[in-house]
Amino acid sequence: MKSNKKKYFFLIFILVLSIKSSFSQDFFNEFESLIEEEKSSLLPDKMILTQRILWGNNGLLRKTGLSSLSTENRQKELILREKMLKAHQIIGYVTFAGMIAQGILGGKLYNGDYSLYETHKSIGNFVTASYFTGAGLSLFSPPPLVSKSSNGLNNIKVHKILANLHVPAMIMTNVLSEKDRKQHRAAAYTAFASYTLAMVSIIIDF
Repeated sequence: MKSNKKKYFFLIFILVLSIKSSFSQDFFNEFESLIEEEKSSLLPDKMILTQRILWGNNGLLRKTGLSSLSTENRQKELILREKMLKAHQIIGYVTFAGMIAQGILGGKLYNGDYSLYETHKSIGNFVTASYFTGAGLSLFSPPPLVSKSSNGLNNIKVHKILANLHVPAMIMTNVLSEKDRKQHRAAAYTAFASYTLAMVSIIIDF
């Protein structure tokens, strides 16, 4: 009889442990899920690839611990984002002025005035550096808190669409600078025209 009681107590003990273990695991899983949900709410639903690589939930800055995903750090990131985008805007104006100078010098070179070649080349290097610096500030800035979605075209969408044109055009301008003068000129004009429209698109509301 005592032996049977011991067996019953042992079975009940095992059952209680299994229930407790199962409950603890469920609670742990639910708690982890809540933490992940809270973290994801600190980030927008949509991010561009460069932002996701650095600032995403599993981005490089999160994995290395340089900027863990928390409310406090996201506040700092939004301040950093604002500064980077302001710098992007200022460098954009400087780049635009350099492009105009390049257009004037390039036109004289095309007409046979080779005395300006070194000046054209130096300004070209400066414009290239400022252009890609400005682009980097935009591409690698921390993401906003919320991704804004709207139907139809707006100035931000047009600005991004035009970036898909002037970025490759700018790359080709540099690639063709010493290879094909006509194609270099065509790429430069394409970059300048699309870049100008991209700047105007930020000012005008659609």
